[in-house]
Amino acid sequence: MVTSKSDIYYDPYDFEIDADPYPVFRRLRDEAPLYYNESLDFYAVSRFADVESCSIDWQTFRSERGTVLEIIRSGMVVPRGMFIFEDPPLHNLHRRLMARVFTARRVSVLEDRMREYCATALDPFVGSSGFDFVRDLGADLPMRVISAMLGIPEEDQEAVRDHFDEGLRIEEGRAPDHRETVRSTDTSNFAEYISFRRHHPSDDLMTDLIETTFEDDQGTQRHLDEEEILNYALLLAAAGNETTTKLIGWTGSLLGAHPDQRHRLVGNPGLIPGAIEEILRYEAPSPVQARYVSRDVELHGTTVPEGSVLLMLNAAGNRDERQFADPDRFDVERTIDHHVSFGFGLHFCMGAALARLEGRVALEEVLARFPDWEVDHENAERVHTTTVRGWHRLPVLL
Repeated sequence: MVTSKSDIYYDPYDFEIDADPYPVFRRLRDEAPLYYNESLDFYAVSRFADVESCSIDWQTFRSERGTVLEIIRSGMVVPRGMFIFEDPPLHNLHRRLMARVFTARRVSVLEDRMREYCATALDPFVGSSGFDFVRDLGADLPMRVISAMLGIPEEDQEAVRDHFDEGLRIEEGRAPDHRETVRSTDTSNFAEYISFRRHHPSDDLMTDLIETTFEDDQGTQRHLDEEEILNYALLLAAAGNETTTKLIGWTGSLLGAHPDQRHRLVGNPGLIPGAIEEILRYEAPSPVQARYVSRDVELHGTTVPEGSVLLMLNAAGNRDERQFADPDRFDVERTIDHHVSFGFGLHFCMGAALARLEGRVALEEVLARFPDWEVDHENAERVHTTTVRGWHRLPVLL
């Protein structure tokens, strides 16, 4: 059933809905599993099974025109090297290349460095009255990690992070111009970082991007060109900063609101990896993914025409009672087969292992110092974007 004239309304640019979208998501799942927003001209699926099946069917639901509503609607040409905005065979080629340089070994050896970053951020607040889960930790740790991987100088790291953060913000109730969404990638400094690494190679991701060779879609053995390297690096820097920052913010928020769950983790730190999965399920840092519909397709008895935009509401799918028992209950001991916070299918997030590691290390280091906290809601501040959802500031009282 498609809904366009009932009183159910979903709008990704509506701040009131974004503050707590789950009542709307529940109604969408129950009453309009295929939803149509006439004014913004998009369809949406919200059930877990539909998010999964549409994610798998890349031939119908395409990423090559972008994965954000306003970008697809703009008709803009997606820059080369933005592999999340690609489909096979080009996507497979670029993803295999990224898998070669974004290795499990490189991620695993970062753990000690992550703990050092956490200690530097958190130790000054031991014995104090509180700290900010986002500004003092959540925005700092991912920035330091991805910057080290890309060779971004320490003196530039905060500016790069803040540039991406500001570029993603939207105004209330207004669909942004696509140029506002993509302006976060306009960072000319990255050309300088690439040039420096060409002359000063190191054991980092940027050097691998520069030096790796591959066979392209024309059968030619070559290096990535300057534009491809730049867009790879920009994409990794933006994704590495934003989503993990939101994960750490939600960690502070949810465990502040559920002290019983927090105390379970203090008493049994072995539960922390599972708790990170529950936090990801319960509050997906990236709650919606857009796709271009390449051919007429039937969903829930309605034809979605070629040329449409479909939103996959993965945050809604993660709260689907058809998949998870009592899904609105936050439970750090929940057994989760899998969720869709990192996507599903061939576009599953390549940085998932890194995000999980950062989330686990951050929580372990916080709990080792601060077993108790309360969120200072009066001074907390949300951030609103079309791609991620979470906190800009989350001060906690110790």
